[in-house]
Amino acid sequence: MFDRKPEQGLFETLLANGVGSIVFSPLAGGLLTGRYLDGTAPAGSRAAEGRWFTEDVLSDTYLSRAHALNEIASARGQSLAQLSLLWVLRQEAVTSALIGASSVAQLDDNLDALNGAALGDDELAAIEPHAVDGTAR
Repeated sequence: MFDRKPEQGLFETLLANGVGSIVFSPLAGGLLTGRYLDGTAPAGSRAAEGRWFTEDVLSDTYLSRAHALNEIASARGQSLAQLSLLWVLRQEAVTSALIGASSVAQLDDNLDALNGAALGDDELAAIEPHAVDGTAR
């Protein structure tokens, strides 16, 4: 949701050529899991350890976007991660999403995204201002 570059022609090209894609890091390295919604990096997290990103990524801009997306997810009865995965998988050219679950509970939560109803036009419109090209910062 925070990196929209594939929508700038790649998906069209893939579909035109009958090729699918695997989305890497659809949860933005954990930023779209809900783990950082309080603005802090839990011990052992990627932000706390400086892997992938640092705690400075947890900016007001990120928090505003993540909270808005989390509200949309909650209204659907989903976690932020489930909404994010469903949003990525809605693309016809996306055949798989590579997730980095670190526990069975995370894997189960992520797989539950597949049980969610398809995103409606009104939901996609509500998501759009918070799903941005580039970083969440």
